[in-house]
Amino acid sequence: MSDARDDAGLWGEVLAGSTDAFGVLFERHADAVYNHCFRRTASWAAAEDLTSVVFLEVWRHRPRVRLANDSVLPWLLGVANNAARAADRSSRRYRRMVARVRPPDAAPDFAEDLAGRLDDERAMRRLLRAVDRLAPADRAVLSLCVWSGLSYEEAAVALGVPVGTVRSRLSRARARLRALMPIRLAEAVAAEGKE
Repeated sequence: MSDARDDAGLWGEVLAGSTDAFGVLFERHADAVYNHCFRRTASWAAAEDLTSVVFLEVWRHRPRVRLANDSVLPWLLGVANNAARAADRSSRRYRRMVARVRPPDAAPDFAEDLAGRLDDERAMRRLLRAVDRLAPADRAVLSLCVWSGLSYEEAAVALGVPVGTVRSRLSRARARLRALMPIRLAEAVAAEGKE
């Protein structure tokens, strides 16, 4: 059964120390954060880890959270962007270290149910190669507005920039992707993702 209270009311309870209200917000927004993290990383496992990090950080810093249109989701996605960037930096350092060590022998994959997840990750990596050629600010706006469905105003709150900046960055990102990507990948940019 869904909770009829809006995010603003629940957030007031969270600020008063209610873990139950925080649990309701987690249930309400965890899938959106998880999908957003997958779109940023092209890895379902990394998305799970990042989703946990996002909610932990929001709980730890709850007095600083700002709602947009009485929704906590834009703030959650802003934290997700920061967590994804930090995880990417850490992953790059790890890959450089591993490159200096002899790689382990590849183990065969026996799980057929993983085939769909692997295909998703491969397709998302191809898409991210094109998206990674965008400026970081344009990538952030694209992931918030196109992939996660935030309005310009909500994305502006998540990024801490004016609404006009969000509009111009998104326009620039879409134009650049049209120039960079084959049509089939360009269509994937607007896809809803795996729900």
